[in-house]
Amino acid sequence: MRYEIPATKKLVYEMSIPIRWGDMDAMGHLNNTSYFRYLEIARIDWMHSIGHEPEPEGHGMVIVNAFCNFYRQLEYPGDVLLKMYVSDPGRTTFESWATMARADAPDAICAAGGATTIWVDFPKQKALPLPDWLRTLVTA
Repeated sequence: MRYEIPATKKLVYEMSIPIRWGDMDAMGHLNNTSYFRYLEIARIDWMHSIGHEPEPEGHGMVIVNAFCNFYRQLEYPGDVLLKMYVSDPGRTTFESWATMARADAPDAICAAGGATTIWVDFPKQKALPLPDWLRTLVTA
């Protein structure tokens, strides 16, 4: 099953991640699990960039699903240009999306992924409505 990134979305973050030799698999390309790590790095860096540090005793974002479509291989050496987008805020959730391309070929998307993100009260392990500031930020 393939999930497609929607046409209506909002670019919120962009970063470059170096491909490490240790991220390669026996076939000589980036291991599939590394793509998910890159998606996580981008989400966490984005949270820091908007001034939201994860607070285990407070409220914050958690992903409830994740996917990645693989189009072209990524190989060492090189850097991955990751662009993160958001869309579709609901009562407690929003969608996050990302494209991954080599930094030296930014128009050739190698992979695209995303996640449904939910706002939670960590101690109660319960979903909460998105705060107004976040809803504004993730509205495309």
